[in-house]
Amino acid sequence: MSLPSLSMPLPKGLSEDITVETRHDIYPTIDPTQSYASQSFAGKAVFITGASRGIGRTTAVVFAKAGAAVAIAARSAGALEETKKEVLKAVPEAKVESYVVDVKDTAQVQAAIDGAVKAFGRLDVVIANAGSVRRFEGTMDQEDAAAWWHTMEINVFGVYNAIRASAKYLRETNGSFFAVSSMAAQVRMPGASDYCTSKHAVNRLIEFIALENPGVKAFSMHPGNVPTQMNVDSGAQDLGIPAEETPELPAATMLYLAGGGADWLSGRYISATWDLGQVEREWKDKIVEKDLLVNKLDVHV
Repeated sequence: MSLPSLSMPLPKGLSEDITVETRHDIYPTIDPTQSYASQSFAGKAVFITGASRGIGRTTAVVFAKAGAAVAIAARSAGALEETKKEVLKAVPEAKVESYVVDVKDTAQVQAAIDGAVKAFGRLDVVIANAGSVRRFEGTMDQEDAAAWWHTMEINVFGVYNAIRASAKYLRETNGSFFAVSSMAAQVRMPGASDYCTSKHAVNRLIEFIALENPGVKAFSMHPGNVPTQMNVDSGAQDLGIPAEETPELPAATMLYLAGGGADWLSGRYISATWDLGQVEREWKDKIVEKDLLVNKLDVHV
């Protein structure tokens, strides 16, 4: 089956959001210029999965420009080399290590993260960016079971493997952990049960990461609708949802949060498209008081 057209009822969950200005690119609150100038991440180390293209590649460049040593991981050695070239083009003196990793493989992820710590001496930020999506079509009984489960393995087990391997190091540095999630975590629509369920699970997993590691800041982040290959593969644009966010938006958002810009949001779902300055001013008290932006059963009595 095809995705609903705009003349049909929209999928459930699209309105489950907070009302703040929508941002599509870097804006004043998260502007990394000062971090670049001060080298605010000098002496710190970042590990990024899914770093071979798109958001992961851009994030590696952004953190390197702020002074961080960067470990990049993905399945393609050739694509990782391209990312490394991009980082060194932007920051010739950057420290960059690359690891060919399948995030479904617990041992591979552990070895890569241990290797990064050995190379850099510490670990301050882990970004679980690797993800998988297939075209949103077909009901559950029509889908290939292996393909459905593959989405869950990459999107959920991959995040688990990343925190399992890195938690002890992040506790030592009071570091930050990011899972690149999606607004799809809240969306219910035919044909997308694997992807939407996987991202909903990731949001809950972030809550547990924050709960079990009180000194670690953990965030589940919708990166925006960035024109990546995954966005094309999903067919999301057939829903009339434009891919109009830059990859610099989620990258700068993570730099801002890893720098302590909004620690109170740890353990919660956020969107890179939200103006975080406005969220702080207008929503913080309500979010903290009512424990919002977490998975819970919505019951109105």
